Amino acid sequence: MRELSYREAIREAMFEEMRRDKRVIAIGQGFMGSRGGPHFVFKGLQDEFGAERVRDAPISESAIIGCALGAALTGMKPLAEIMFMDWITLAMDQIVNHVAKMRYVSGGQAEVSMVIRAPLGAAASAGPHHSQCFEAWFIHVPGLKVAVPSTPYDAKGLLKAAIRDKNPVLYLDHKALMGIKGPVPEEEYIVPLGQADVKRKGEDVTIVAYSRMVHLALAAAEKLESQGISVEVVDPRTLVPFDKQTLINSVKKTGRVVIVHEACRTGGVAGEIMAILMEEAFDYLDAPPVRVTGLDTPIPFSPPLEKYVLPDENKIVDAVKKILGKL
Repeated sequence: MRELSYREAIREAMFEEMRRDKRVIAIGQGFMGSRGGPHFVFKGLQDEFGAERVRDAPISESAIIGCALGAALTGMKPLAEIMFMDWITLAMDQIVNHVAKMRYVSGGQAEVSMVIRAPLGAAASAGPHHSQCFEAWFIHVPGLKVAVPSTPYDAKGLLKAAIRDKNPVLYLDHKALMGIKGPVPEEEYIVPLGQADVKRKGEDVTIVAYSRMVHLALAAAEKLESQGISVEVVDPRTLVPFDKQTLINSVKKTGRVVIVHEACRTGGVAGEIMAILMEEAFDYLDAPPVRVTGLDTPIPFSPPLEKYVLPDENKIVDAVKKILGKL
């Protein structure tokens, strides 16, 4: 099977969906010409589809989301890009009070089929205003779906599913993953929203991780395998809807869970996953779940300090050993 980079997989999904459905449009900063936005993900999009369908936006996140919402309400299927997830704060009113609620308050008469793409996470020591993960804010908002792809295969399949969904989807890809490569079929496929993937099978401990943390979890699992510890890695792929059953099935087998995310600990997604386990899988647990997360601090600009506050494979290894009583 051919291999594409994460960036190429996202680009291919967008080209295919725009060719398939003339209602699909894009709006974002830096979309003018062949550049394809600040991260070059949609390079060449405007060259093929023109400025009517690929709109270069002013530096106003609220305007980008508001225009996309208006387009969705008229039957279009917009992808609205926020350059960095950190700046999604500037469009919170539009997203939380309008995008998420419009279908509900209209009694289902108005579809809001739109995607908000917001690259998240720390990469290249970009500092406290360009490195944050805010996914936990949005899983708390009814009406929004949240996708967090970790591989090129998932990045393409989830974006296509998000574009075709009748509800608004936050599509959160990680900036540090843009260059990674992986197998992507040439034939048409979709990764359904709400379907987790077991990235590695194991018997002793389940690691739940998403986005970039999946790769750190897999690296940790390799290290642990050499020490006689078998680790299963579960990637939810979407946080809303969340595939509880795949997680519970894994816990039934392993009895122990380590949950990993890059975002800071307090109020993070890991806490919600732990609540699910306590309510629906308590009898299968042989030890309390353990979290490996970012520290409760802004992301430092200093590379050594950035490394210090973020999870890494060694911290995951230590957590697994701790839950097994081997540390």
